[in-house]
Amino acid sequence: MAKTKTYPQFVVIPVDIFEGAESLADLEDWLIANNEDLVARLREAREQHRRGDAKTLEEVERELGL
Repeated sequence: MAKTKTYPQFVVIPVDIFEGAESLADLEDWLIANNEDLVARLREAREQHRRGDAKTLEEVERELGL
C-alpha cells in the first residue's frame, strides 16, 4: 500500500510576521517561502528547465489530447 503524506492541521506564524503583514498576500508569500517541500520542488523544476528537460504547454496539451 502506498504511503500518503500527512500535513499539519495548523501553521505557526511568528507574531512579528503576522502583525507586519499588510495583506493576506503577504502572509501567503511567507507561507510559500517557508514550505520546504514546495521550495525544493520549485528548485528542481527550475533546474529541469535549465537543462532543457521541461515541456512546453503545447507539448503537454498534445500529449493529453487537448
